Amino acid sequence: MRFFPYDQPYENQREAMDRIHNSLTRGQDVLFEGACGTGKTLSSLVPALEVAREQDKTVVITTNVHQQMRQFVAEARAITREENVRAVVFKGKGSMCHIDVGYEECQALRDNTRAIVDTERDKRQLERRQRELLAESQDGDGSAADARSAVMDELESIEDRLEDLEEQNVCDYYRNNLTADTDEFFAWLFEDVRTPEEIYEYAESQEFCGYELLKEGIEGVDLVVCNYHHLLDSTIREQFFRWLGRDPEDVIAVFDEAHNVEDAAREHATRTCSERTFDSALDELAETDDPRSEDAANVLSAFHRALVETYEDSFGFGDRAAQRGADSTSGRGPRAREQIGENWTDVPIANDDRRDDLTLEFLQRYSGQGIDGDLEAAMKLGQELDEEYEEAYREGETATRTECQTLQAAAFVSAWMNDGAKEGLYPVVSVTRDAGTDEVYGRAELYTCLPRQVTGRLFEEVYATVLMSATLQPFDVTEDVLGLENPVTMAYGLQFPEDRRRTYAVETPPLFSSDRDDPAVQETVGETIHDAVRMTPGNTLAFFPNYAEAERYADRLERRADATVYLDEPGVAVEDLRTEFVADDDAVLCTSLWGTLAEGVSFDGDDANTVLVVGVPYPHLDDRAEAVQEAYDAAFEGTETGWRYAVEIPTVRKTRQALGRVIRSPEDVGVRALLDSRYSRSAKSELGRYSVNGTFPHEEREELIDIDPEKLKFAMLNFYGDHDAYDGEPPTP
Repeated sequence: MRFFPYDQPYENQREAMDRIHNSLTRGQDVLFEGACGTGKTLSSLVPALEVAREQDKTVVITTNVHQQMRQFVAEARAITREENVRAVVFKGKGSMCHIDVGYEECQALRDNTRAIVDTERDKRQLERRQRELLAESQDGDGSAADARSAVMDELESIEDRLEDLEEQNVCDYYRNNLTADTDEFFAWLFEDVRTPEEIYEYAESQEFCGYELLKEGIEGVDLVVCNYHHLLDSTIREQFFRWLGRDPEDVIAVFDEAHNVEDAAREHATRTCSERTFDSALDELAETDDPRSEDAANVLSAFHRALVETYEDSFGFGDRAAQRGADSTSGRGPRAREQIGENWTDVPIANDDRRDDLTLEFLQRYSGQGIDGDLEAAMKLGQELDEEYEEAYREGETATRTECQTLQAAAFVSAWMNDGAKEGLYPVVSVTRDAGTDEVYGRAELYTCLPRQVTGRLFEEVYATVLMSATLQPFDVTEDVLGLENPVTMAYGLQFPEDRRRTYAVETPPLFSSDRDDPAVQETVGETIHDAVRMTPGNTLAFFPNYAEAERYADRLERRADATVYLDEPGVAVEDLRTEFVADDDAVLCTSLWGTLAEGVSFDGDDANTVLVVGVPYPHLDDRAEAVQEAYDAAFEGTETGWRYAVEIPTVRKTRQALGRVIRSPEDVGVRALLDSRYSRSAKSELGRYSVNGTFPHEEREELIDIDPEKLKFAMLNFYGDHDAYDGEPPTP
């Protein structure tokens, strides 16, 4: 309890802390599901800090949700008021650079700057030695005169080198790090838990590089708050642990919102290469007279032509399409070039019985001494060119650090040929349209289907982990998907009074995509939403399977004019919309279950009283989703494992996350309603695999009350009336 910053834990919080402490002491991983009110952050962080103190470890707590980062900072600050804990908040370099340069440029600038500072130091030492020898020679020491002559020669050489170095690109902020007194900065840094924004502003005021000082200062700290990529990207993780001064087995990792780790791991493992990278690589090779450039261009141009041919074929314009007839299309991608927008659109290329279409096209188009030999030549030439670009930037010959496109393209083609057919990897081609030029271009991608190929190694390396979320169950699926070995599991439901909430499974028609345009379905669903909004004494959150459905029913509600309607739209920042909505007291906010408001955002107190989940938010079941299902089917045993692991369980987790936006404290009164008969217990026998009732954890299923759509308004009226929630006369049913 020495790290617990408040008077008393919540109910069950002490038990959770004890269990997590015991597990971490034994080096075990923990899966911890806790509803709002469990105090998950402190339940995990307090025992992790205790074990770290006992066993000389460092705690790294990580999230991919910005609001949770702020919560971690608040909790860490509270802990430091009670116990001496050195804590830092770490963010990526891109958000903390004062001169806005990329990683490679930064590396070159730092090397140059350090070389100048070191040379200037050497010069000062030689000058001091020269003065000492001069004094000795004037006192009659003959050997001192000879020694001084040698020092003068060396000093002249140093001055020439320094003159050359001063023509190179340097970073003045980093130079100040090396030459100025930074003690005051570090004293300020550890007076409190500083956010990256605070570090940036303070460093800017002192003309320091805050990011590099933070890297220098995190060695030996007790607690680090960071983003997912610091742990999920293996290259960054290795560097990050080195900055901490820790081996992996000395780190306790705590993942917040851990239901997101699956998708985040895929994102970090997936490799892509754009057609434009190949264009640039070929231009680069054309400008060099190195004899290896011909072999490199031979293999890269063949892959480039194959990439273009593959997506052109999906439009019906490629060579193979022409063989079938100019007005024919492959039927495996976008039907027309004109339909391509600014978002990436997949052109499926995988085959069941042979390599993918892009590989086959590449093999058909390639002619030369051998793909492996040409790729080796491209890689070696690319590495040398990359070194030349770095040297040119270092010497001040170029204003920016050029990235070697040949090296990037060759590395990708090598990975494509060597790994493209491996289990768990799905090859795909995508196309997009450049908004500025209206040009359509493509990219190749090796999509990672099995997250455990990333996370399994991480969990093996570190001392122990805690994965916490409000939606981790079923635990056996989380174990399989992420590659955990025999973790300790624990789950705590809502600790708030049950009589202050109701959860309904409203038996409106199932919103299958094929039925969403049915006027009768729209009328029933729309009327039920309208009833729920009218009966809510305050604001209503309404989540839909996508933004189009949110807009459809927002329009219907606006025509009824019973409440102010707010519509969340894709690609629009939601913070202003949320602020305006919560300031209202009789409004409805319509949004997508796949938007940013569905998780990690709290609607406390009177911000929202009712939450509606309309429909079952199945993801778009495209070829990638099918590939993930097939990979799970192959990796794990069981009937329809792929569907359950890749579609059904993530979908219900998304629904549960949305339900958790309200009922955030013991004083809250609210209704949570699922509008779709697939959620009801009574429809399980009729809907078969499409029923999702059984996918909810047992204790949550027990709270679900099946109800007919026309009875929802009466049930809500009675519930809110019993709690005196209406201000004045209750609405008329």
